[in-house]
Amino acid sequence: MLVSQERDRGLVGTTRVTPSVQPHPQPIRNMSVSRTMEDSCELDLVYVTERIIAVSFPSTANEENFRSNLREVAQMLKSKHGGSYLLFNLSERRPDITKLHAKVLEFGWPDLHTPALEKICSVCKAMDTWLNADPHNVVVLHNKGNRGRIGVVIAAYMHYSNISASADQALDRFAMKRFYEDKIVPIGQPSQRRYVHYFSGLLSGSIKMNNKPLFLHHVIMHGIPNFESKGGCRPFLRIYQAMQPVYTSGIYNVQGDSQTSICITIEPGLLLKGDILLKCYHKKFRSPARDVIFRVQFHTCAIHDLGVVFGKEDLDDAFKDDRFPEYGKVEFVFSYGPEKIQGMEHLENGPSVSVDYNTSDPLIRWDSYDNFDGHREDGMEDWNKRNTNSWSTGGTLGGGLVDQCPGRDAHWPSQSH
Repeated sequence: MLVSQERDRGLVGTTRVTPSVQPHPQPIRNMSVSRTMEDSCELDLVYVTERIIAVSFPSTANEENFRSNLREVAQMLKSKHGGSYLLFNLSERRPDITKLHAKVLEFGWPDLHTPALEKICSVCKAMDTWLNADPHNVVVLHNKGNRGRIGVVIAAYMHYSNISASADQALDRFAMKRFYEDKIVPIGQPSQRRYVHYFSGLLSGSIKMNNKPLFLHHVIMHGIPNFESKGGCRPFLRIYQAMQPVYTSGIYNVQGDSQTSICITIEPGLLLKGDILLKCYHKKFRSPARDVIFRVQFHTCAIHDLGVVFGKEDLDDAFKDDRFPEYGKVEFVFSYGPEKIQGMEHLENGPSVSVDYNTSDPLIRWDSYDNFDGHREDGMEDWNKRNTNSWSTGGTLGGGLVDQCPGRDAHWPSQSH
């Protein structure tokens, strides 16, 4: 496995990692590891700081090469850091990961998505606890898929450490910021950036928590995506709360140009609280298949307006899809009660829009998040239980998020509420 050392983005030299390297050396800032171009699996290993390592594999990695890379990474980490590293798995659980590494914490969530807000807080707390326990300790962030998952954790911890850590770690925060801007921003999803913004705002107090119940009544698409050969689309919604499906709409048949708007009405209003994922699909005409039109994630604690608008640049998948009009946007209309909102008759769709309420179709009901992370094999349950409720914050915010995070107290917006 070849290791290229980079300082100030300039290639300095190349060395080969061997088991003879002594544990606890002074790590080299910004080290990247990659396979040769001939291999179908490209490993990316970067020292984001001297004590935070990002290990990422593409989702297309060949399984045989991926397992080989996993073994090489484990050997390299053990040779350089001995038993002083803790691996955070941000992807699906895999038995081979826990067999190769002595200490693994499972924090995985679906690729291209954002984790629950509470999970972001728990990851930052666990990182801080481990790094503060011993100056030799290092954190390894492991991911298979889009690097956006690593980006969420790095950006969140950058904001967290900005408040809870000492001033002499300013260089580490600068390194995290550079890694995030260089490697993550170009490939990240809008919802991932939104959740980092939530986390930062809740930490600093610039975002005040909304604890009022919100009821969703209308989802309005301004500008119709072009998913059919003759224009228009056949959208339907799936809404998830804490990654559990809570609502499926009928299938709307929308013809016409992209200037049209369409309103999907939910009556009585749907009570939402916590981490929300709304996924809009297009059901293909005369084909047993569906495409994602857009996806958006938000947390109700950060919603203070009864009308919320997401532009194209705010919508996952759609933000880079030419089929979604550039000026297109999605509007959410909330209220504080389930009763029908008066004065909204103008939102009714015209006669050209038909709705099929046969949501028993397996294609409509199929849940793409079933069994994502069904069983626990991390081997770190005891460590997790011991530390979950006894984190050292390293600082206080006078009743702010750091005092309330993570856990299990009523002030922090829990995904289980």
